[in-house]
Amino acid sequence: KLKLNGTVFMSSVLTLIGIPGLESVQFWIGIPFCAMYIMAVFGNSLLLVIIKAERSLHEPMYVFLAMLGATDIALSTCILPKMLGIFWFHPPQIHFDACLLQMWFIHSFQPIESGILLAMALDRYVAICDPLRHAVIFTHQFLTQIGVGVTLRAALSAAPCVILLKCRLKFYRTTVVLHSYCEHMAIVKLAADDVRIDKIYGLFVAFSILGLDVIFITLSYIRIFITVFNLPQKEARFKAFNTCIAHICVFLEFYFLGFFSFFTHRFGFHIPSYIHILLFNIYLLVPPLLSPIVYGVKTKQIRDGVSKIFYSKNPS
Repeated sequence: KLKLNGTVFMSSVLTLIGIPGLESVQFWIGIPFCAMYIMAVFGNSLLLVIIKAERSLHEPMYVFLAMLGATDIALSTCILPKMLGIFWFHPPQIHFDACLLQMWFIHSFQPIESGILLAMALDRYVAICDPLRHAVIFTHQFLTQIGVGVTLRAALSAAPCVILLKCRLKFYRTTVVLHSYCEHMAIVKLAADDVRIDKIYGLFVAFSILGLDVIFITLSYIRIFITVFNLPQKEARFKAFNTCIAHICVFLEFYFLGFFSFFTHRFGFHIPSYIHILLFNIYLLVPPLLSPIVYGVKTKQIRDGVSKIFYSKNPS
């Protein structure tokens, strides 16, 4: 690296601090984080095995759930191992290109999750509001197209963030990243150059992708609730509403934690930085942990699949 008037010219190595202000207790913070990661990977892997093994779960809702589980595993795995390495073994250095790659993965997997949640909401909308056309619309080919479309949308929307940082920003105030992973705004804040374009593009992606997804999901559920409450029989209302509860829970915890951490990071200037970092870490860890639990509790076929795996080998 080359120093020039207090700036650092395009260093090849960055330093991830972890959680600024909590360095002395990072070792202990890593223990619950590691436990949550292991549980999230185990829970989502179990979900994938059950959905693949049970033919009754080869329906659009569970195919989307499998996509969500795979994305949760990938998102957690591209963050947690390096983060725990910083917390426990203190190798904070990361190559600049590796940091950009991690940033691209993180900011791709989050919109993928959002897109899958939108697809799940649309699946429930068609299943409840237009049940006769559900099988015609949600074919295996259409599910594949949704998966490819959601992935391409996410990967292409995250790419300019990486390209802008790699090609446009040449001077950095410091190479010390005040974060536990390579988050977009944390890297942008290192720059000595004008970073308005980067900030504007970050906000544009958040509102044009995540924001629109939230609007469409909300509209879908408003329409679903109107249809459900107009059903004549109480049992039919309960059954229809029951199929949506798990998705609503996952939707609320994903977006509530996401937008809360997003806005506190950008506008909560009076909030200590370690609160920001902890919020981001919780946002990335809690949804992958809770999703399989919520769906496992609410879905009888998944509960039966778990019982079959763990109890079928017993002689009784």
